[in-house]
Amino acid sequence: MTETVVTRFAPSPTGFLHIGGARTALFNWLFAKAQGGKMLLRIEDTDRARSTEAAIAAILDGLQWLGLDWDGEPTFQFARADRHREAVEQMLAAGRAYRCYASAEELEQMRATAQAEGRPPRYDGRWRDRPASEAPEGRAPAIRLKAPTEGETVIDDLVQGRVVIPNKDLDDLVLLRSDGTPTYMLAVVVDDHDMGVTHVIRGVDHLTNAARQTQIYEAMGWAVPKMAHIPLIHGPDGAKLSKRHGALGVEAYREMGFLPAALRNYLARLGWSHGDDEIFSTEQAVAWFDIGSVGRSAARFDLLKLQNLNGHYMRDTPDDELMAALKTALPHLPGGPDFSARLDASGRWEAFRLALPGLKERAKTLVELVDGARFLIDERPLAVEPAAAGLLTSDARDLLARLSERLSALEPWTAEGAEAVVRAVADDAGVKLGALAQPLRAALTGRKTSPGIFDVLVALGREESLGRIEDQASPPRAA
Repeated sequence: MTETVVTRFAPSPTGFLHIGGARTALFNWLFAKAQGGKMLLRIEDTDRARSTEAAIAAILDGLQWLGLDWDGEPTFQFARADRHREAVEQMLAAGRAYRCYASAEELEQMRATAQAEGRPPRYDGRWRDRPASEAPEGRAPAIRLKAPTEGETVIDDLVQGRVVIPNKDLDDLVLLRSDGTPTYMLAVVVDDHDMGVTHVIRGVDHLTNAARQTQIYEAMGWAVPKMAHIPLIHGPDGAKLSKRHGALGVEAYREMGFLPAALRNYLARLGWSHGDDEIFSTEQAVAWFDIGSVGRSAARFDLLKLQNLNGHYMRDTPDDELMAALKTALPHLPGGPDFSARLDASGRWEAFRLALPGLKERAKTLVELVDGARFLIDERPLAVEPAAAGLLTSDARDLLARLSERLSALEPWTAEGAEAVVRAVADDAGVKLGALAQPLRAALTGRKTSPGIFDVLVALGREESLGRIEDQASPPRAA
């Protein structure tokens, strides 16, 4: 019988879901989907001082926005403390753990001595084989793993390859603190075992933890899950990823106007590849994903590449779907709620829909899409940008006056009909089309750039278009 693949994403709720965590979640999700398995979610909230309900909500919201669902209800690690202590009792009974009565001062002296001798700080095992009768009166013990002192601990990592760590380099780690609280190392192992996790996919910074956790599995007599430690993410300059590179929370990318599908595509390519394919659907990613194709080198996060990819997704998304995505995103975009309210108040959602094909050709994010569409909600008389105002010369205003008269008779009001009129007015005046079209754009939008000017005329409609043109046209000259 084939084993069902079970992965897990296990964030600590001490802050937002950052971009590295999102990629880890994505790789777990893709691998589980590709193998017909399950991805579980565990909130590792044992750090009570730093874990917050707001952070938990942000993580869940970020995963849901990214479209990364999980199976079953989230598991909360702190609530399982009794089960963690139960596992320690089993190790004590089996002689695989022991009570350590070393004081904080003794532990500090060990660290100082190791540092002075140029050695890594390690517990020296002084309580490993001492009888309980020697325990200091009134001192609560910590419980330590009785780790093997000879041989090697081997991790056959699905990404990093075979990793061998001499056991002499690993000391007897603490399983339960002297106040009875479980440590992270213990809790992770017990939870992964009890949740039936078959594959642990996480950042390479956990590789050292893997050796210690393997020893706990072996002490409990449990099968060790397969492990895959994926490379870290660096900035485009090769330095450790920081906020200046884009090391932000997932919610920041929503606020910057990225589409979830585009971000999934981009994150999937950070460390994993499928031939030369750069742009692919989530369905293709699921079909193609192979953890063995994840490289060992650090991936490089490039915000400009993400923006370009997002622009491709926006252009390829059908207008109705993009409209729906925008309406969902507007509450989270800078100025989005105001933009939405003003479209509602002016009844210009249909105008936005008509302008969308031209708008999305020029935008790389939903924020740019909204910015490009602001001319739809601007009130007359328009505030014309300085660069566009330079187009409204005296001659241009005369041309606009002639155009206004001719357009007022246009029936029906269509892009094709408007184009014919504009071209005819330009021909009659003996000027190139741009000499009229550019001032017309400035009059209609207040800007030098916009969707196709004939599409703008249709989106604004007859009355609004003529009103804006007349606001900028020269008054009729006296006979």
